Order: sequence, then C-alpha cells, then structure tokens
Amino acid sequence: MPTVTLPPKENALFKRILRCYEHKQYRNGLKFCKQILSNPKFCEHGETLAMKGLTLNCLGKKEEAYELVRRGLRNDLKSHVCWHVYGLLQRSDKKYDEAIKCYRNALKWDRDNLQILRDLSLLQIQMRDLEGYRETRYQLLQLRPAQRASWIGYAIAYHLLEDYEMAAKIIEEFRKTQQVTSPDKVDYEYSELLLYQNQVLREAGLLREALEHLTTYEKQICDKLAVEETRGDLLLSLGRSEEAADVYRRLQERNPENWSYYHGLEKALKPGISTTEERLKIYEEAWLKYPKGLVPRRLPLNFLSGERFRECLDKYLRMNFSKGCPPVFTTLKPLYQDKDKVAIIEELVVGFETSLNSCRMFNPIGKCEPPTTLLWVQYFLAQHYDQVGQQTLALEYINAAIESTPTLIELFLVKAKIYKHAGNIREAARWMDEAQALDTADRFINSKCAKYLLKAGLLKEAEEMCSKFTREGASAVENLNEMQCMWFQTECALAFKSMKKYGDALKKCHEIERHFVEITDDQFDFHTYCMRKMTLRSYVDLLKLEDVLRMHPFYYKAASTAIQIYLNLHDNPLIDDSKELQADIGNLTDKELKKLRNKQRRAQKKAQLEEEKKNAEKEKLLKNQKKKKEDDDEEIGGPKEELIPEKLAKVENPLDEAVKFLIPLKNLVKNKIETHLLAFEIYFRKEKFLLMLQSVKRASAIDLDHPRLHQCLVCFFKRGTHTHTHTHTAKSMFYLDPSTEKVAVDLATALDESLNNRSIQV
Repeated sequence: MPTVTLPPKENALFKRILRCYEHKQYRNGLKFCKQILSNPKFCEHGETLAMKGLTLNCLGKKEEAYELVRRGLRNDLKSHVCWHVYGLLQRSDKKYDEAIKCYRNALKWDRDNLQILRDLSLLQIQMRDLEGYRETRYQLLQLRPAQRASWIGYAIAYHLLEDYEMAAKIIEEFRKTQQVTSPDKVDYEYSELLLYQNQVLREAGLLREALEHLTTYEKQICDKLAVEETRGDLLLSLGRSEEAADVYRRLQERNPENWSYYHGLEKALKPGISTTEERLKIYEEAWLKYPKGLVPRRLPLNFLSGERFRECLDKYLRMNFSKGCPPVFTTLKPLYQDKDKVAIIEELVVGFETSLNSCRMFNPIGKCEPPTTLLWVQYFLAQHYDQVGQQTLALEYINAAIESTPTLIELFLVKAKIYKHAGNIREAARWMDEAQALDTADRFINSKCAKYLLKAGLLKEAEEMCSKFTREGASAVENLNEMQCMWFQTECALAFKSMKKYGDALKKCHEIERHFVEITDDQFDFHTYCMRKMTLRSYVDLLKLEDVLRMHPFYYKAASTAIQIYLNLHDNPLIDDSKELQADIGNLTDKELKKLRNKQRRAQKKAQLEEEKKNAEKEKLLKNQKKKKEDDDEEIGGPKEELIPEKLAKVENPLDEAVKFLIPLKNLVKNKIETHLLAFEIYFRKEKFLLMLQSVKRASAIDLDHPRLHQCLVCFFKRGTHTHTHTHTAKSMFYLDPSTEKVAVDLATALDESLNNRSIQV
C-alpha cells in the first residue's frame, strides 16, 4: 500500500503526537491519534497507527501496541516512520538485534534521517557491533560535520576498534576546529578532550608524542593531578628516571599517604637500587620529611625481614597504638602470608601488652602511655589471634578490652567476628546486635547486624533491622530491591537456600540478575550524555566495565547459588502438595477423614483471616505507591513480570535455567575452578559429553589436585562405561591435544586409584 500523505490539519495533529511522545505526555498523544483515526479517510493511516501502538507500549499495553504497529507497517511498508517505530518497540523489549534490522529497513526509505541513524548507533554500541557503529558514525559525520558529537563518536569508534592512531588523528582534526580564546581560560570540556586525546596517544604506543602533547597543552588542562600522574608514568615508560623521580616526589608532597607515588618513585630509582638497605633509604627520607606519615612507615614492611623488619614494625605499631588507629590490623593483614613475620608481630605486640599492663609504657625507659593505648593493643591481639585461628585467646583479649571500655562499638564488632569464625553464628549475631544498640544511627553497623542476622537464619529480625533506614510506608525488602541492595539479597538467597525455601532463594537470585540487566541497559543514558558533556575517559572506562560486569562477586554468588538450587531441583523435584494429600486421604478411615476435614476448615479460616489482614496492609502500601507506579508504567516497556517463588521452584526444566546463569560465568569468570565444576555438574545431568570434557579440561588447567575435580573425573569416566561410543570419542579428543598429554596421563592414574578405593563416593 502506498504512503498516504496527510492534509495540513491532520499533519499538524501528527506532529503534536510526536511532540507528546517526546515529552512523555502519552495520554494526550492518544487523544490526537484518535482524532486522526476517527476520520474515515485516514482510519488505516499506517504512521498514526504505529505511533498509537508506540504510545500504548509506553503505558504497558504491549499486546495491543504490537498489533497496532504491525497493522500500521502492513498498511505502509515504505514508511520510515513505521519501521522506526517498530524498531523502538523491539528495543523496549530488549530485542536489540531485531530493532537494528528495523532501523536498517527504515534507512532504506530515508537514508539520511539523523534520528534513525542516532538510534541505530546507540544500539550498535550497546551490542558492541563496533564495525557497524563506525559506519553509522561516519554517515552522521558526513551529514553533520559541524557537530561536536559527530567527530567524537567517530573517534571513539576507532578507539574501541583499537585503531588508536586513526582515533588520535580524528581527535586532532577536530581539536583544530575548536576556538580557544586564551590559554589561561578555564574550559573543562576542552580540557577533557585534551586528556582523552593524550590517553589515545598513550594507548597507541606514541609515548614521546603523548609527553610533548601534555607539555604543550598543560596550561589548558584543568585536572592538574591527572597531568602530573600521567607525566610520571610517561617518563618512567620512556626511561627518563631522574625526571620521573622528581615528578613522584612532587606528588608525594601533595599527598604523602598515596601508596602508588612511593611505588612510582621506587621504579624511577630502581636502576640505582641494588640492596634492600638502599631501597629503604627512599622511605627513610620520607620519614624525615613527613614525620606523621603512616604509609612511608608501612610500605617497607613488605620487603624487609628479620631484625630490620622488627625495628620498622616496632616504630609503626607504637605510632598507631599511641594515636588509637582501629584499622592498623587491616593494613598489616597482607603480611600474614609470611609465617616469620607473623611470629615477629605476635612477639612484639604481646610484649607491648605485658609492658603496658605492668608500667603503662612500651618499655621501661619509654614515656608513659595513656590508658587507651593498652585498649588498642588488646584490640589488635584479638584480631591477630582470630586471624591465626586461636579463637579462645582472641575472645580473652576482646573481653578484657570490653571490660575496660564497654561503650566502644569496634570491640563488639570484633567479638561478633570471632564468634562467626569459630562457627557460632547465632552468638555472633547476638554480639553484633549489641554493637548496633550502642549507635542506632550508624547505617554501617545496622547493615553489618542485618547481614549477621541473615547468616543466622533470622530473616524477620534482619528485615526489621534494615527497616530503620529504608523508606517509610514501604516494605523494607521491596525498598532494598528498588535500591539494588545486592549484599542483602545475596545473603537472603543463601539463608533461604539453607532453609530449603528454594523458591524464595531463586527469587532473590533472579532479582540480582535483573539488577545487572538494568545496569547494562542504563548505558543508553550515557552514550549521548558523555559525548555531549565530553567526559570521554570515563565513558570509555564505563564501556570496558560493562563488558565484564558479570565478573562482579555479587553476580557470581547469586549465579552459583541459583545453579546449585536448580541442580538440586533437577535431582529432587518438588512434589505437588495436592497429589500427596490425595494419596494420604485414600488411606484414612471415615472418622479420621471427618477429623481431618474439620482441621482443614479451621486452618483455612485462620489462613483467610491472615490473608485479609495481609491484603489490607498491602492495599495501604499500594495506595502510597500508586502515583509512583503510574509514573514507572509510563516508561518504555511497562511493568515487569512478577517473580513468584512457587513458580520459580516448580520450573519445567531446571537445567536450562541453570545454563542461563552459567553462560556469563563461563565467559567472564574462567579463572575460578568452581565455574567449570558447576558447568560439569550441569552437563553431566544433560549428558553432554563433549561439554563435560571441556569443563574438566579447563578445571584441571587451574587446579589438578582439587578434590571436587577428582570426583567429577570419576563420574565422567564411570558414566562413559555405560556409553562406550561417547567416552571413546571424548578420550580420543582428550589425548589428541599434545599440550594436555601429561594432564591426561595424570587424570587416568588418579581415576584408576579412585576406582580401586571403595571408600570414595561417586
């Protein structure tokens, strides 16, 4: 059907529909659509039908929206508006590949439409179709060469494709067009452009050019700290050590507590450093220059040993204990990998405690210390003994500290931690509650307490604890979900799992998955914003972060929990309560049956009253949230599907659901052996032999001696005895790779030993 051109009156109405959509005035937009479509001549006008569908989609009426948009498209297949609208509809459902196809069809009928090209470029960068993104940005540059975003977008496309030299050339061409009235004028956007250009030059390996560029435009860059740090890094890379050392000394003066500046200075002076003593001189100079500095006294402890380590540690600890610095144990914790250093730490601090108890001094010829010094020494020793696994001694020291100062929150925190490490989580939660009671306005302590309560399985108490800081008039759990409070949800999932409430645990895991989807989708807001505001370095960092987003520990914990639950549900499917009840009823006498019916009626009445009470509270909450929900529903995509625990626990194919959580882990968390062991568990149940083989090979490359890997290998080859063909193929593939021949022999040996040992459970 050919495109129908609207007369002036209807055309003006159509333009108003577009404006209403842009300003989110969806109901007004529908009124104007009705005015056009009520005219018999234009009742099947394709573009109006498409816009009506798009507007309804924003109000959550998805099915009706699709029907109208498809009808409009059938009526006008040559309309770029209809194809564009269909693309927007697909994008709202996150069907990005389909949306890209729609945009390309729209461009066939209007190849120079800027809005369609921009929307296409957004989806291409979102989907990381970098080649397509570069082509689209080139078209936009040709159409709008005077626009800043056209040049920047084109340069970023080359940058992401790792063609750094081309990206640098494009930025330089664009920079020449920028008018800068005075070198001393503060222009943050131009400054960010220069810093981004310098970053591209460095990534291109053009270090000399990057240093010259930094020197030339230094006055016009506002972020002076970034200039100095970049200069130091460039001078180091170019081998200009003396100049780099001067830069890092200036940076130390600016911030003597920054670890990276000392490391930079060490690298700059490395050619002249041959012994530990010479390396220590760097820090001795800093002690004189910054007598109150803690970092220059802490860093030498990493490389010193023996008596020299003892001397430096002695001074460092005395400074911290006299001042009363609670985090001193945390800063020394990395040293606990060295047993000799741990012994020295223990000997020194126990000596301090003995001396302070007897004469209130670190040693007989020292100065008199305040009473709080002994308190912090005991606090440190409690953490020390907890770290080395001597919880009884740790409790003695922390109890002594609490007896002397019963109002210090940090002491109760450590006591709770000791009980947790000892395995008594209920007692740990009780002491954490004591800590929280000392300062009810501290959100950190509140969150810690809630976490411990969840670990102890006290879900209701944890929710009440969190409700002190959540929004009034809303459920704490719902509010924490809205705020994407993932530590709470992961702990809830683990608590529900331990209680065998698999549906509730899965709900929490899926909520966390949704948070990560939302974070990914939020990129859309930044693709245009960052180019407009010229925050280009942050934008590129954001894109790189999004590519590895699901490496985050919160996602890993949620995904592994969900996979374990789905595996359990596959092995032990939940029995339908109604079927089980019918089977039991069949075995009862008439008298027992009558008694059961009465009991069921009473229980039903009680449940009904509780349900009515619950519904009344829910109605009150919904009333408060009604306005907010209406606003949310007017966003693209409408309301989300509700997660119902019962449905999640009774899913038809648990293994397919488990695979959905597994795929991001296999792509991004390959370095953890648990990822491949979980993969094996899934593929073992699905009888995917080649994927099982892939999982054990990857796991063996990480840790060949892992006990769970050993079990997986036994299961793999034992299952193979029942499926000879598959196992033969798998073994052949395993031995075909020369690089894994030794691994294969070792695995086969381990297998033989395991099968002979009847005590091993397969």
